[in-house]
Amino acid sequence: MTIANWCVVAAAVLPILTVGMAKASSRGSRKNGGYDNNNPRQWEEKLQGWKQRAVAAQNNGFEALPLFAAAVLMAQQAHADQSRIDQLALGFIVVRLVYVALYLKDLATLRSLVWAIGLGISITLVAMAA
Repeated sequence: MTIANWCVVAAAVLPILTVGMAKASSRGSRKNGGYDNNNPRQWEEKLQGWKQRAVAAQNNGFEALPLFAAAVLMAQQAHADQSRIDQLALGFIVVRLVYVALYLKDLATLRSLVWAIGLGISITLVAMAA
């Protein structure tokens, strides 16, 4: 399996880890605002601050995943330079990690710029398939 393929797996797991931080920090009884696995959507709706942003970052991670995964597969199927695909895929993961950190710190403008870089990486991968 290529580095890029492992990056697709990492991109799929990262959103789960992102919201996992909010869940882990919300230990305690459900009655006292702790994580409620019986009603996770209702629990999410009550979150505020960085925990609420962690949920939003998770959602965005899942939204970015299909294009990235398809872009990697398209570039590989077109027999584009695998080392370049790997580099771009690693770059995407780094960008997504920075994106999550900026989201949690509530740095919206910088976060949007970093999001655009991630989108650009996915588009570049698609273009490599042309």
